Amino acid sequence: MVDGGQVNQVRRPVACRYVAAVPELSAGLPPIPGLPWESLSHRQVLAELAAGGWVPCGVGDWAVALRSPQGTVVARVCPFDPAYWAFVDLCRECAGNRWLPRIELAAGLEGGGSVVFLEFAAPVDHAVAGQVAEQWRTAAGDAEFAEARRTAQLIDAGYRKSTPWWGRCDLNEAHIRRAADGRLVLIDVFCMDGASLYRKILEDVAGVHRRIPREQMRYALDIPYIARESSTAEILALKKAWARAAG
Repeated sequence: MVDGGQVNQVRRPVACRYVAAVPELSAGLPPIPGLPWESLSHRQVLAELAAGGWVPCGVGDWAVALRSPQGTVVARVCPFDPAYWAFVDLCRECAGNRWLPRIELAAGLEGGGSVVFLEFAAPVDHAVAGQVAEQWRTAAGDAEFAEARRTAQLIDAGYRKSTPWWGRCDLNEAHIRRAADGRLVLIDVFCMDGASLYRKILEDVAGVHRRIPREQMRYALDIPYIARESSTAEILALKKAWARAAG
C-alpha cells in the first residue's frame, strides 16, 4: 500500500528463512531435489521436477502443483504470488497444528517466483468442506482450528499494511482438503487482489513497478489464470504494456 506518499515494497521472505526451519525432512518422505532455487526461474523448476518424475496434479489461478513420484509430497511452483508467503508464515507460526499442512521446504525463485514443498492433501466432499468453511466464518471449531483462524487474521492484517494489491484472508470449500493421515487441512487461505493488479498493469505498468520492483515480478504474466481465462487480444495487450516498461 502507499501511505503518506511512502511506498511499501512487497513483503517477500528470503528462502533461507524457511529452509533453515526444516533441516531434516519428515521421516519416510522422499528426498526433495537439492537445486539452487534462487538462481532458477519457475519455468526451470517445473522442467527439473517433471524430468525427475514429479507429475502435474493441479493448476490454480497463480501456481501449478506437481506430486512426487511416491505421492506423499506436492510441489507448488509459482511465477508470482506474494500472498502465498503469508500462508507459509501461517504454517510456520502454527507448526504442529493438525489443521495445517506440514511444509517441508519453501524457497524464493529467480524473478520473484516461489516453490513450496508440502504434504499432499486430496479434495474432500463438498458437504464436508462446506461445514468447515462455515466454522471458519462463524468462529466455531476446536482449539487448534481457532488458533489457525486467529493467527491467519493477524497475518492478514500485517500483509494488508505491507503488500501492494493485497486481497484478503479467504477460506472457501476449495481450500479444504484431506491429508494422508485422514485429518482435514486448510490450504492457501490468503489471496492477492489480482484483478486490480493486472488492470493496473494495463493502465500504468511503470506505476506498478514503483510499488513492486520489476525483478520481484519478472514472470507475473505467466500465472495460469491469464493463460486459462484471457482472450488472445487480452494477452497481447498485457504483453505490450509489459514491454513498454522494459523499453
